[in-house]
Amino acid sequence: MKNYLHRLHRFLVWIAVPVESVTNQDVRRYIDFMLEKKLAPQTINGHLIAIRGFYNYLKDEEARSLVNPAVTGMALRLPRPLPRHLRDGDVGVFFKAVKKRRDVAMFMLMLRCGLRVEEVANLTLGAIDYRRNQIIVRSGKGAKDRVVYISNDAADALAVYLRIRPPTQEQRVFLVEKGIHKGKPISVRGIQKRIEYCSKLSGIPVSCHQLRHTMATQLLNADADLVTIQELLGHTRIKTTMRYCKLSNLKAQRDYYNAVTKVMENSGILYSWNVRC
Repeated sequence: MKNYLHRLHRFLVWIAVPVESVTNQDVRRYIDFMLEKKLAPQTINGHLIAIRGFYNYLKDEEARSLVNPAVTGMALRLPRPLPRHLRDGDVGVFFKAVKKRRDVAMFMLMLRCGLRVEEVANLTLGAIDYRRNQIIVRSGKGAKDRVVYISNDAADALAVYLRIRPPTQEQRVFLVEKGIHKGKPISVRGIQKRIEYCSKLSGIPVSCHQLRHTMATQLLNADADLVTIQELLGHTRIKTTMRYCKLSNLKAQRDYYNAVTKVMENSGILYSWNVRC
């Protein structure tokens, strides 16, 4: 709310006409003004969201007769960097620096099950089905439920933590272990702080989402089907999952050489190049 009010205040101070008289051109000039101030595209889009929401409020709640000047198409295009994943060697180095059993379990669920940090924080004891080696992720991103599977090493890490977890009525799996909030569910920011701490200790730059990206890349390189990876990650669109194909894709390399070998054999043409000095 504070950010919203700050952004709206900056816009209202900048415009030189009454609120009801603001046009699309005024908003576009404001975008140009923010670009001159070197604001990032994502920040500018955040300002546009605040302005658009304010005018929607005037129309819907205050019954003002006006046209929203901050139309949807004004948003700036954002760069979409490829997902970053860890190399196999870096994964081992990172986990050697993770000492707390709770942290090992949390990070393994991201690396092996593809859970988002919010899904780890919200995981409950009742969602874990050890008999079937699976976890039911309830109300994930987009309020969608999905089933993910637990690898043996992730299951072992989780079991080790649950054996030392303090007896409590709290249903959330992962709890704060020190301080005034001891015994309370660990927050998303708390998990992020733990991975930042372990990342610094290991010397390997790691984030929660990188562990999830690493799982997707490893499954792809191990010849897992793209649709399967999409379901495990909870992606709505296959296009999102296909971005992993642009990474260090060993599967694409194998597929190419297997296919081109068959093409060469079927064509019956063998090329021999003699390189002479």
